[in-house]
Amino acid sequence: MINVFQPSLGPEELAAVEAVFSDSWPGLGRRTTAFEAAFADHLGVDPARAVFVNSATAGLFIAVELLGLGPGDDVVMPSVSFVGAANAVCAAGARPVFCDVDPFTLNPTAADVERSLTDRTRAVILLHYGGLPGEVAEISRLCRERGVRLVEDAACAVASRVGDRACGTFGDIAVWSFDAMKIMSTGDGGMVLLRDGEEAERARRLAYHGLNHHSGMSASRSVARRWWELDVAVFGRRVIGNDLTAAIGLVQLERLPGFVERRRSVAAAYDRLLAGVEGVETPPPVPENHTSSHYFHWVRLAPGERDRVAAELLDRGVYTTFRYAPLHRVPAYGAGPVRLPGVEEAAERTLLLPQHQGLSDAEVERVSEELVSAVARRPPHRSEPDR
Repeated sequence: MINVFQPSLGPEELAAVEAVFSDSWPGLGRRTTAFEAAFADHLGVDPARAVFVNSATAGLFIAVELLGLGPGDDVVMPSVSFVGAANAVCAAGARPVFCDVDPFTLNPTAADVERSLTDRTRAVILLHYGGLPGEVAEISRLCRERGVRLVEDAACAVASRVGDRACGTFGDIAVWSFDAMKIMSTGDGGMVLLRDGEEAERARRLAYHGLNHHSGMSASRSVARRWWELDVAVFGRRVIGNDLTAAIGLVQLERLPGFVERRRSVAAAYDRLLAGVEGVETPPPVPENHTSSHYFHWVRLAPGERDRVAAELLDRGVYTTFRYAPLHRVPAYGAGPVRLPGVEEAAERTLLLPQHQGLSDAEVERVSEELVSAVARRPPHRSEPDR
């Protein structure tokens, strides 16, 4: 089976884990702090603002709590988004308001976001679909003008930029994911970035039981004389990262440029091999001055064909998928009868192809050939009988 997603882990990561074992301390410690600093350097921001947690979803829940969202508050987000964002909003008692997306890029435009703002909107959660930055600069400007906080869900955008500015640095809060399906992986893990220094400190407390300091085994040695005494500042939880996963993350971060370059080559190969194929539309080019992480690579198929083609490819050993299923269709979120034509079109026609740095040239060619063959096997149209 050729997988849609697949991490790249090797002897370097294994050696880093072995070093943690040798130290006999896999928990929160100096490697966690080093990973936060290295990732902050990758973004070009102050290391004190980066907090390593156990998942991007945990980061989204922290973001909602930091912003004080609750009953009576609206949060705008694209319907093509990850379930974790909507769960974080609804768990706080706030209301997700789902906006439309461009059916080709699957990112919302600033106009899509603006149309969904209400007089109760307190925040916007923006996903960078497939690693494309989208109109993040314009949406950031809109949020500032309207006095609305912006949360960037940069889970797909670990190396995405607009000019020299990294995705995740446009909003007030941002989260990244390092789960097993992401470009760089720590198995599970996530990073939270806070624009405000006081919110960053509060985020650290929320991630670790609400305590004002960590244990004596942590990277920090500036502890109180009786460090075992408790100082609970807020009611937090335990969603911290640890040195075992941070050690893997440090190696993965060093390898990230090579990962992204290979993914860029895979995307270019797909576009070349599928150019001009009847019934297959390749994704739009990355806009000038934008850098994509190439997390997803997708094609658009004729209406009614996507599911059939996906099933045939699976039978042929090629795993494809669609992400993310429209959230406005999920009854639990209470969106009601909302019309989002861009989302509806994308959800019926978009198919994600295998896209990861472990793909060989031969596998990319095979995926393309199988896709072309499956599309060509389109069942003949059945005309209505004469009446």
